[in-house]
Amino acid sequence: MAKQGVEFIQPLDMHSNELRLIAEEVVGGVIRQLPEKLRRIAERVIISYEPAPAAEDVEDGLFGDELGLFEGPSLIDDPGTEEVPRIRLFLANLWDWVEWDEETYREEVATTFLHELGHFLGWDEDDIAERGLD
Repeated sequence: MAKQGVEFIQPLDMHSNELRLIAEEVVGGVIRQLPEKLRRIAERVIISYEPAPAAEDVEDGLFGDELGLFEGPSLIDDPGTEEVPRIRLFLANLWDWVEWDEETYREEVATTFLHELGHFLGWDEDDIAERGLD
């Protein structure tokens, strides 16, 4: 059963399960370290741990090598939308990106999560880059 606010997509093999557990630990630690106001905001987002974008995502315009993705309304969007904000972390892509180094994987999971959380806050790519999260 998935934790509240966490969504698991596609069955994961044992190696992917280890990557997911590490990612959950890292994201949980990042959220706990946020200032209280940001922590409450971050807890409103569903976090999805996936190996990579699905074929349908690529058909819809993703390249397939993304590390993460924010979907849904940001905090500055019209509050009337029914869509739930979601951060998708692509664990196999992250693992490949860091060339299979666990320490660097942990760092990149944290950076990618914060990058996507920035999009939820309404930051554009320039705002995110200014904060060193690109």
